[in-house]
Amino acid sequence: MKTIDNDLISALRSVLPEEQVTINQTILEQHSKDESYHAPSLPDIVVFPTTTKEVSKIMKIVSQFKVPIVPFGRGTSLEGHVIPYDHGITIDFSLMDKILEIRENDFLVKVQPGVTRTQLNKELKKYGLFFPVDPGADATLGGMAATNASGTTSVRYGVMRDQVRDLEVVLADGMVIHSGNLAAKSSSGYNLNNLFVGSEGTLGCFTELALKVYGIPEFVMGGRASFPTVLDAVSAVVGILQAGIPIARCELVDQPSMKQVNLHNETSYKEQPTLFLEFHGNEAGLKQDVEFMKEIVADHNCEGIEFESDQAALNKLWEARHNLAYAYVHGYPGKKLMVTDVCLPISELAGAIEHARNAVNSLALPGGIVGHVGDGNFHVLLMIDLNNPEELNRAEELNELIVLYALERGGTCTGEHGVGIGKVKYQEKEHGNALLVMERIKQALDPEMLLNPNKKFKVKKEKATL
Repeated sequence: MKTIDNDLISALRSVLPEEQVTINQTILEQHSKDESYHAPSLPDIVVFPTTTKEVSKIMKIVSQFKVPIVPFGRGTSLEGHVIPYDHGITIDFSLMDKILEIRENDFLVKVQPGVTRTQLNKELKKYGLFFPVDPGADATLGGMAATNASGTTSVRYGVMRDQVRDLEVVLADGMVIHSGNLAAKSSSGYNLNNLFVGSEGTLGCFTELALKVYGIPEFVMGGRASFPTVLDAVSAVVGILQAGIPIARCELVDQPSMKQVNLHNETSYKEQPTLFLEFHGNEAGLKQDVEFMKEIVADHNCEGIEFESDQAALNKLWEARHNLAYAYVHGYPGKKLMVTDVCLPISELAGAIEHARNAVNSLALPGGIVGHVGDGNFHVLLMIDLNNPEELNRAEELNELIVLYALERGGTCTGEHGVGIGKVKYQEKEHGNALLVMERIKQALDPEMLLNPNKKFKVKKEKATL
């Protein structure tokens, strides 16, 4: 370790208890990776703050020593967001895990960034409330805001950005700001909430979040509908949305993935493109909506549909979808899961999925396709051998084919996983001159480029010229 690191450790231990600053090798390794296929890299130091004041003091020391700092939640990200390729400090928010306030009459909560979504929902249930954003993993809410996470319920409730009323943010120089307020709307100032949500730790560290919550639905129904082709399934989704049916979840699982579901869960579902559906509302209204929905899917060649309203049956229904990634992991021991992530206009979705399936087949890689088809977002779940350079190159080629197809049709290179390190190379193609504006913002808030450096985009220290 460099001499300066010893001085840095002393400085950190002057503002934090000794046990909250560590260079333990095991802990460094735990913070060297996320759930992605990207190569790990060790931080030099890991710190565990417990308060906003401690975070502010850490940031002032970082600014003084000019060392990189990377925020860390639970490491569930999928594009290398938390991997410290420039080493330096990882700031782990797991000790900042308090639910600070539940304002049930305002349908708001205040939480620290280390609170997980299941932890929050367990507490909210006592008030008849729930937090809807469900990315699959039990991620921290700070991390979910940092990547603008979404998931299965976004078609009804929106993505993480739609839930954030206010963020307490510690900037690169240690200054603490609030990006919003608790009001339902505001025309005052710039919309800093939308700037910081999705910034992936490159503009500041979140230390408190004020989030919208919702009443638990009176009645929930779930269903599974199978189709002969992906085009039929996606066309059925468009019909459901056009009819104004209040669908809460709408997930596509392709034929190879349904086969993997059956192998992993010992089920006997039809191995065809399948929609997993869920509806929230009152019982009488939902029964009418479901009957209407059955007519719509029948018009699109639906070959079988089943519905459940019992909670245990619903849990079993969604277990198949939620555990699909693990079904692939367990089905291909020794390989690593790579997950692509693009989002397109819904009218382009069926063509994009067909293109992706043809690409997977032509490159001879095992994988399936799933998607939050209600909002045009889909993923290829690809199993690759990281020790096989040829296989890794084919996987990267596939990812690029999928991304370029989406960008050429008005889509985005990432619908919900974020940019991290994996999607940096597509930022200029997607954003054009707007990328220069983003670079100027980064330079204004983090002139030394210390906050999660080289994530989202690579920026030189000299000013970007518009």
